[in-house]
Amino acid sequence: MKNLHMVAILLVLVGALNWGLVGLFNLNLVTTLLGTMPGAETVVYTLIGLSAVYVGIGHKKDCKICS
Repeated sequence: MKNLHMVAILLVLVGALNWGLVGLFNLNLVTTLLGTMPGAETVVYTLIGLSAVYVGIGHKKDCKICS
């Protein structure tokens, strides 16, 4: 479970970084890197969304500050 948690956290951070870049510079990093592969882009966005749900549901159990 630790590996799944680490991957989920990494994907959530990538998603947050991407939204920050979109907000500040109108630069979508995922599209920039995978623009020629729309199927891969969809998979990345889906994995980021699922990771956010996973982290949100398991956050209180995993977080030493919140528990």
